[in-house]
Amino acid sequence: QVQLVESGGGLVQAGGSLRLSCAASGGTFSYYAMGWFRQAPGKEREFVAGITRSGITTDLSNSVKGRFTISRDNAKNTVYLDMSSLKPEDTAVYYCAADRTDFSGTLRFRPDEYDYWGQGTQVTVSS
Repeated sequence: QVQLVESGGGLVQAGGSLRLSCAASGGTFSYYAMGWFRQAPGKEREFVAGITRSGITTDLSNSVKGRFTISRDNAKNTVYLDMSSLKPEDTAVYYCAADRTDFSGTLRFRPDEYDYWGQGTQVTVSS
């Protein structure tokens, strides 16, 4: 069983930057594709970014492409989400998620395709 703990959220002005981290424990991190999702009040949880087991392939939602970057350090069992040019509409609780997969190229986009979730970290962008 993998445990995921997010950190790095907070309050930032529009145009600012934040780095979210998600530390994993309890499993072999390199066996998991990882994703970042977010959920704003009254909205469904949505895909933000994903990365394959090795970190070679990533994908981002259109709403954050060009502003956010996902990366991972398998030696540190950590996945990161670097966010820049933040907008008020980026305000949400951000969750990291792990997908146990035997295939190195797997990268999933739906929340129900992920096996483990962190508790979330709040990101608030003020205008």
